[in-house]
Amino acid sequence: MRPDRHARTMLPIPDRPRPGLTTYDAKDPDTAYPPIEPLLPPEGAPNVLVILLDDIGFGASSAFGGPCATPNAEKLAAGGLRYNRFHTTALCAPTRQAMLTGRNHHSVGMGSITETATSAPGNSSLRPNTKAPLAMTLKLNGYSTAQFGKCHEVPVWQSSPMGPFDAWPSAGGGFEKFYGFIGGENNQWDPALYDGTTPVEPPATPEEGYHLTEDLADHAISWIRTQKSLMPEKPFFVYFAPGATHAPHHVPKEWADKYAGRFADGWDVQRERTFERQKDMGVIPADAELTPRHAEIPAWDDMPDDLKPVLEREMEVYAGFLEHTDHHVGRVIDAVADLGILENTLIYYIVGDNGASAEGTVNGAFNEMANFNGMAALETPEFMRSKVDEFGSPTSYNHYAVGWAWAMDTPFQWTKQVASHWGGTRNGTIVHWPNGIAEQGGLRSQFTHCIDVAPTILEAAGIPEPTVVNGVQQSPIEGTSMVYTFDQPEAPERHDLQYFEMFGNRGIYYKGWSAVTKHRTPWVLVGGTVPAFDDDVWELYDGNVDYSQARDLSAEQPDRLHALQRLWLIEAVKYNVLPIDDRTGDRLNPDLAGRPTLIHGNTQLLFGGMGRLSESSVVSIKNRSFSVTAEVVVPEAGAAGVIIAQGGRFGGWSLYVKDGRAKFVYNVLGIHEFPTEATEVLPPGTHQVRMEFAYDGGGLAKGGDVTLYYDGNAVGTGRVAATQAMVFSADETTDIGYESGTTVSPDYTAATSRFRGAINWVQIDLGDDDHDHFIDPEERHRIAMATQ
Repeated sequence: MRPDRHARTMLPIPDRPRPGLTTYDAKDPDTAYPPIEPLLPPEGAPNVLVILLDDIGFGASSAFGGPCATPNAEKLAAGGLRYNRFHTTALCAPTRQAMLTGRNHHSVGMGSITETATSAPGNSSLRPNTKAPLAMTLKLNGYSTAQFGKCHEVPVWQSSPMGPFDAWPSAGGGFEKFYGFIGGENNQWDPALYDGTTPVEPPATPEEGYHLTEDLADHAISWIRTQKSLMPEKPFFVYFAPGATHAPHHVPKEWADKYAGRFADGWDVQRERTFERQKDMGVIPADAELTPRHAEIPAWDDMPDDLKPVLEREMEVYAGFLEHTDHHVGRVIDAVADLGILENTLIYYIVGDNGASAEGTVNGAFNEMANFNGMAALETPEFMRSKVDEFGSPTSYNHYAVGWAWAMDTPFQWTKQVASHWGGTRNGTIVHWPNGIAEQGGLRSQFTHCIDVAPTILEAAGIPEPTVVNGVQQSPIEGTSMVYTFDQPEAPERHDLQYFEMFGNRGIYYKGWSAVTKHRTPWVLVGGTVPAFDDDVWELYDGNVDYSQARDLSAEQPDRLHALQRLWLIEAVKYNVLPIDDRTGDRLNPDLAGRPTLIHGNTQLLFGGMGRLSESSVVSIKNRSFSVTAEVVVPEAGAAGVIIAQGGRFGGWSLYVKDGRAKFVYNVLGIHEFPTEATEVLPPGTHQVRMEFAYDGGGLAKGGDVTLYYDGNAVGTGRVAATQAMVFSADETTDIGYESGTTVSPDYTAATSRFRGAINWVQIDLGDDDHDHFIDPEERHRIAMATQ
């Protein structure tokens, strides 16, 4: 092996030409320069493939005893190692940022998701430049880098088409290629996609067989093949992060139908079956105990009999979704094998970025956004029964019930968001690297954490942790390399201290022991109370003999508990966890949370052709009166199509022209639609089309009256009975002159939504100032700019 000539702790590696003879004439026989060599990592550095699935508990995948078939995960584990004490942060964006930097989630500003960021350093959603991402380090050491799938690490005020793109994967994130989506979730049938920082549309429709996971796998396979064709000497770092199996649970029907009847006995029985299978497989200790169901989680036998077929189908769809995901992950792994490079490819298959999601209410959801808007009561059992055949399809935005999430976290307590207990943070993980791991089919039980992935990859590649990146001195990586476990199954664990915290749920692990306190219940978003932090009840577990946190020893060993509580506080101060923040709704309001907003004031001016604007990129019209005025040019043949639309099939509003008449539709969660149509045809020429909404007031999500105007003259009235209080969609956007993604109204499709005519401008105004129902064009810019 040749010596590495680079000093790799300062990145980019400085160019330091050696002095020597400089000749006058290039033809002089003494003219000699060393050949130009592309930058490469140290000799023998492996390719790296990190696969991170979404919202999957420890007890879901068949590779760890669960009911959902994941044959490719099992195959990979048979040739590598299973880790049964690998941990995440209990929530998606924090786990991802922690894994991609090797630092704790509060250290990189991601104490929660980007949508609830605050001005506190640990919750700002801003990664300090002293903590460069792993992909940047690898790229500056000669790796080819690419990410496919979910990126939930972009601050919401930086997610517009104008950036800045410092936190986007293919800019400041260090990935040379990015194809995927920005945000926490996406419609698997009709996603909002980016290639780099450029919005792109899916290459096919659901009717043509499109599904996001397959599309991501196709792009990953194509990129890997191209990279090895053109740069075979360079290793790659591929981060494959499908949106699956985060809600909405979308999968072709035949995959869900495989599981018909498999979950008829309910979640309590499913827990017992999974637990026995886990013991038979040896993925949990023989003396592990199955933790009991908490009172907040209803028993299967207590669920209404007429709802149980709906609950069964929710789980069938989820199981099919996970198996479908594993199938396409297998395609990516097979592509690596087909290229003959599997032996020297370090693969992490992390089965979940947190525990299974209990955000679907106790009954599950046809549209999970109902719960996030405090409107879950709209989805009555009767309504759910009427929609059961649509679950998993393009006409649904479904999620499963809390009880299934709990079952998918077998044998542990609790679920996603509950960072105190292993149900929220322990995820089955597989590591495969034939050139670096001798044992096949082994089990490793050392405590490990997602912050350990980055230092493991650096050690495997022979790359030192950088001290300077792009001129900025770096803080130390906080994770511990797992390489020591690869060939030492009994090696004492080196990562023996780790704090946990999410929305006030918190815990500490130290040398086998854990002290934990659950502060709030994730699915209780409306009503309910949470205790003061000092009133939280702490539990104590000895993980040396109690794998699943089944036996609380707090009463027997109060001194040890107090010592661990104090240690949690010390770690919390060290890593910016304080102040603890258990707010939910307040943090969605940027003014209350203290984060920047892209749009200021009570008015916003938009122009035809603008689109793919995230909800945080547009002035919020929720829970108040507002108006929308558009100056349009109508051709002689008449106008048609969308003027402006926000949201989509599962919630939003649209002002458009149909059959020559202006029409406004407010769509509440895909459950109720409230249309208002003009009584007159919009004549040819330049005109103002205006919609005014007079909010009833008296609280959130109330209704209001709608009036339509042409050039200041009323041409139609209507009524919206209810509105959405908090959010329209996690993935749909605002578009002017067309509508991307799914459409707010079935009156048109995305293909027919483009406005026939011209849109000069669209202005959104908040409040009751009606400008006499007409905006003077000469005053338009003055009005808009006065409130910026």
